[in-house]
Amino acid sequence: MDSTMFETAFTEARSFNTWQDRPVEEAQLRALYDLMRWGPTSTNSNPGRFVFLTTPEAKERLIPTLGEMNVAKVRAAPVTAIVAWDRRFFDKIPQLFIHRPEIAANFANNPPLAQETAFRNSALQGAYMIIAARMLGLDCGPLSGFNAQAVNEAFFPEGTGPLTS
Repeated sequence: MDSTMFETAFTEARSFNTWQDRPVEEAQLRALYDLMRWGPTSTNSNPGRFVFLTTPEAKERLIPTLGEMNVAKVRAAPVTAIVAWDRRFFDKIPQLFIHRPEIAANFANNPPLAQETAFRNSALQGAYMIIAARMLGLDCGPLSGFNAQAVNEAFFPEGTGPLTS
């Protein structure tokens, strides 16, 4: 790897607040996911779930959940990604961690451990997504400043949760 790759991913990378006037195609989002999904997580748990908001209508569903300082950024961005986690991620462990499938029971029988693991590892997966996006030439502007309960109600009524404790 040459120094340009490190600069792209780390040393010259910054959080953007404005966006280039160019669309992000579905093929780019698929390439992004295909790249970031290989990042390691504990017990290959991969609890992260990602929602890519690509239309004005989808982003408008998110707007009421945001802090005021993030509204213009989300509206202007060609894509907004919600990083979330699956509360039942451990159901997939027998397929993802095949040499020790019994570990799934540790999480199923200990909800606080499951939540902590899902939160920590989905955050890690969110970081992988940012690095992968940068490597694919996409700008990133991670943000906090949202109402987690409102995001849950708007986007995850069936058991995933936004990146929050």
